[in-house]
Amino acid sequence: MNETSNALLGPAEIRDLAGRLGVRPTKTLGQNFLHDGGTVRKIVRIAGLKPGERVVEVGPGLGSLTLGLVEAGASVVAIEIDRLLAGQIAETVRDRFPDADFEVVLSDALDVTTLPGAPPTALVANLPYNVAVPVLLTMLERFDSLERVLVMVQAEVADRIAAVPGSKIYGIPSVKAAWYASARRAGTIGRNVFWPAPNVDSALVYLERREPPSTTAPREQVFKVVDTAFAQRRKTLRAALSGLFGSGVAAEAALRAAGIDPSARGETLVVEQFARIAEQLGTDQPAEGDE
Repeated sequence: MNETSNALLGPAEIRDLAGRLGVRPTKTLGQNFLHDGGTVRKIVRIAGLKPGERVVEVGPGLGSLTLGLVEAGASVVAIEIDRLLAGQIAETVRDRFPDADFEVVLSDALDVTTLPGAPPTALVANLPYNVAVPVLLTMLERFDSLERVLVMVQAEVADRIAAVPGSKIYGIPSVKAAWYASARRAGTIGRNVFWPAPNVDSALVYLERREPPSTTAPREQVFKVVDTAFAQRRKTLRAALSGLFGSGVAAEAALRAAGIDPSARGETLVVEQFARIAEQLGTDQPAEGDE
């Protein structure tokens, strides 16, 4: 047991802290508070942080993972939507690590476009399950300084993010995450390390930034093709994309020009192939959001 072994929050401390604040975890915010120090240190170890590295955390809650990041010597900026929790976490970190390089931003992570201090190179977080994918994609889009990401999400979501073409769970999250990074499942987290215990299993997914596909199509246009291709995933691409291109004949011509079999389905394509299809749309097509 190291000298900082008592610096992290245990189950009794989490419940006591929540009780004093009058906080009850809510499904609306997807709150399940992590209370196991061993799990916290496991996450920090897998993240592979360097001393002094600037890390962004989304949804720190009562601060269990935050304390683990600070304990490892990281420079942490946490984004917290709940005003009460945002105020408390600053106090919690200050009490246990007075010299910590830590600050908190009171905001919805989906609204954050800039962060104070040095640009973060890592995102480490226990993401609220109800917004995990939008938050992950938004952070990767807005903060291109992020080199690595390690997030805890619902196990099913982790599998989808890390899925490969041809699998039944390969879909929109898989392709959009692949635009930014390579992804892999990095471990399973038991339900009993949370308060309250969630009704689903949790897992870690690790993403490492890579260059996006080399393409003339803007990202929004590529993601529009992805959304359309998976809207009715059992359809062939010719049928699924007919509305986007104006007709089945036009869709087939575009797919052939992109080197894609019109009878293929979206679940068989890698992100670079979706980009080639998007190039056939032309820049005059309206682009939709990528969520």
